[in-house]
Amino acid sequence: MNKQQRRAVIAGNWKMNLLPNEATAFVETLKPLVAGCGCDVVLCAPFVDLQAAIAAAAGSKVKIGAQNCHWAASGAFTGEVAAPMLRAIGAEYVITGHSERRALFGDTDETVAKRTRAGLDAGLTVILCVGEYLEQRQQNITVEVIRMQTKIALTGVSREELARVIIAYEPVWAIGTGLTATAAQANEVNKAIRDLLAELYDQATADSVTIQYGGSMNAANAAELLAQPDVDGGLIGGASLKTADFAAIIKAASI
Repeated sequence: MNKQQRRAVIAGNWKMNLLPNEATAFVETLKPLVAGCGCDVVLCAPFVDLQAAIAAAAGSKVKIGAQNCHWAASGAFTGEVAAPMLRAIGAEYVITGHSERRALFGDTDETVAKRTRAGLDAGLTVILCVGEYLEQRQQNITVEVIRMQTKIALTGVSREELARVIIAYEPVWAIGTGLTATAAQANEVNKAIRDLLAELYDQATADSVTIQYGGSMNAANAAELLAQPDVDGGLIGGASLKTADFAAIIKAASI
């Protein structure tokens, strides 16, 4: 990563884990471990944990985000949560387009774009996920897939708004499988995303955008992945549920 041009961001995605009291305990344990870190730290919690996590993180380096938002500000959408609701309780980030949302809950490139727009309109920083399936990598169309997903998601996003977008490259075949893209593979795709941003905006803007790698980043492989010039942090799944491992990844991003 190039810290002279952009800031590293390590974000944890707790997925559907931890009760509110457990979220509070996790944040309280993590805070002293990251007090002097040199990167941004975000925890994306289940909806029911958000207020507990926000209260525990107050005044610390840890920022709190949600794992999804609906594209409407209000309406008859039972079971959904609107971006302004997240902002109202103090959340600062939201994930859109995670592969599990796409694969399990019907999110499409178009609905990801609408959720991204809603997050930006509410004043949130959006962690936008893109990634290919194993068969797409085997067909050698990874870059084409990633470019398409990114272009659609950023439809109508201005240069100024892009400052509140973090892009997370998450190869679907590496989510929850224990498989990880090699450092070279991760950097290749992240660079392709940055090249696309230069086409859509300009090179200076592209160079300022944080592009993470997600997909089984852990304490053992974080340093190698984060040493790549276009890998600016990580969206961490399983390892974000273990304070020692998560802190080790944050330390690797702070060097």
